[in-house]
Amino acid sequence: MAHRKRRRVRLFFHKIINRITLTALLLLVQLGWLFWMFWQLSQYALWINTALTVVSLVLALHIVRREENPAYKLSWLLVMCVAPLFGLFIYLLFGNKNLSRRLRRKLEAVDRDHPIPVATPIDDACGDLPSRTRATCRYLETHAHAPAFRDTEVRYFPLGDDLYPALLADLETAKHYIFLEYFIIAEGRMLDGVLEVLTRKAAEGVDVRIIYDDLGCEAATPLSFVWEAEKRGIRTLAFNPIVPLVSIVMNHRDHRKITVIDGRVAYTGGINIADEYINQKVRFGHWKDTGVRLCGPAAHSFAVMFLNLWNALRPTETDYAPFLPVPTDKVHEAHTSPIVQPYADSPLDDENVGETVYLDILAQAERYVYIFTPYLIIDTEMQSALCCAAKRGVDVRLVVPGIPDKRTAFRLTRSYYGVLMRAGVRIYEYTPGFLHAKSFVADDRIGVVGSVNMDYRSLYLHFECGVLFVGGTAITHLKEDALATMDASHEVTERELSRPKRLWLRLVDAVLRALSPLF
Repeated sequence: MAHRKRRRVRLFFHKIINRITLTALLLLVQLGWLFWMFWQLSQYALWINTALTVVSLVLALHIVRREENPAYKLSWLLVMCVAPLFGLFIYLLFGNKNLSRRLRRKLEAVDRDHPIPVATPIDDACGDLPSRTRATCRYLETHAHAPAFRDTEVRYFPLGDDLYPALLADLETAKHYIFLEYFIIAEGRMLDGVLEVLTRKAAEGVDVRIIYDDLGCEAATPLSFVWEAEKRGIRTLAFNPIVPLVSIVMNHRDHRKITVIDGRVAYTGGINIADEYINQKVRFGHWKDTGVRLCGPAAHSFAVMFLNLWNALRPTETDYAPFLPVPTDKVHEAHTSPIVQPYADSPLDDENVGETVYLDILAQAERYVYIFTPYLIIDTEMQSALCCAAKRGVDVRLVVPGIPDKRTAFRLTRSYYGVLMRAGVRIYEYTPGFLHAKSFVADDRIGVVGSVNMDYRSLYLHFECGVLFVGGTAITHLKEDALATMDASHEVTERELSRPKRLWLRLVDAVLRALSPLF
């Protein structure tokens, strides 16, 4: 009895006193101290209060001048108007979209010095495509430095449960290197299985490296993770570590999901390394997520993405030649294989690649566009693109979660239903559980699977990645999965939307929509 009581006490304190709780407390202390300082200064000296108000006004003008999404600017201006002093230091902590100049320069230099090699000119690789689709591929090569590849096999996975065994089998084949880059790496069966293979491979001399996002892993990964991984021979880095009372820019996160094996096999999609993604842990019902496996030349693009970020954080590689894949036989004949374009999206430039790809697919669609997204927190451009496609007769369908992981985000998602459905967009809620997949498929021709959510953070603030593919069996499988998922979902009806809302709920929705870019 006493033993069980002591165990319950230990578990209680483990839940209360952990990394994320301590970090949250320290951040609250930081915010509280800054607020108190501003408040005290404003109370004791009128000129200080006036000076701070002027600074807030100057900052507001600076926000207006910046070349960024108007809705994002409007949200911060609203905060500044309601609470100038509070808005000032909150913007300095969370609203600044620039990384430290030093890290920014490093990332830009590495990307410039180590571009992804172009195997085939875009017009040769995509010459047999319709001109509108070829223009999409040209955009990615020109503005996202993402070359197009033939001779790469694409395998689509409708669930993390299906992807995980294939991932373990591919990890076992590694002879030279394994790179993993994930937003979340959490303790559990999935991580145990991956680490077991990685440990053996590292002992065999394989170069094994991991990049994880410090905020994404805050609640899921113990403080000893880096030490334990390094002890196993796995080189490990945290992206943009959070240091309470020191960290200033916390907006930018590494939201990518990448595994690369010897530059010849790569995985990406929405699946992180955590048990809920393979339904070994129940969170918000059945977890629906998707991913793709690339086997062929296009996989090397992900190796370059990983190495560029690694070298910006810990410069170690000046020559990427050792990481080139060993040449193998072609997977397909050039005229029958799909076009495959892996791409990265960075908040460091003014090119919103993830959003542009989504908008471009909507613009060129003629028959249908089926979309998976866990969050629907969109700007005017995306809303207009969805509505315009539906109004010109395209069958536009959105599948979103039926069970939310974040209630505020879910309420925001539902706030867009009315305007979209009135334009003809059909919306489905995945009733078995939470849908975390991020994908587009259109006209049996073009598709995207990646890490990019349809929300402001993914589209403007995070490091993201995806794969555009044109043709091939993966398009068919993605479409079939979308239709099957819709059959398992509830289609939202006009009658449901017509139910009257209480006044306070309408006010809550209005406030959330006004501040939606900040979520």
